[in-house]
Amino acid sequence: MITWRKSSRSANTGDRNCVELARFPRVVGLRDSKAPDAGHLSLTPEAFAALVARVKDGRA
Repeated sequence: MITWRKSSRSANTGDRNCVELARFPRVVGLRDSKAPDAGHLSLTPEAFAALVARVKDGRA
């Protein structure tokens, strides 16, 4: 069973953007917590790490 978890940076109130993550066998899943049935992105662990680095650096 896949367990989605909300980002610790996501707020529970207001109109903030919320992201959920899940670990699949070979990829990391990323989805919008406000629209979980809309699908998700699948990233390799390396691509996910690169995305996180870009966000932290303000480049994404």
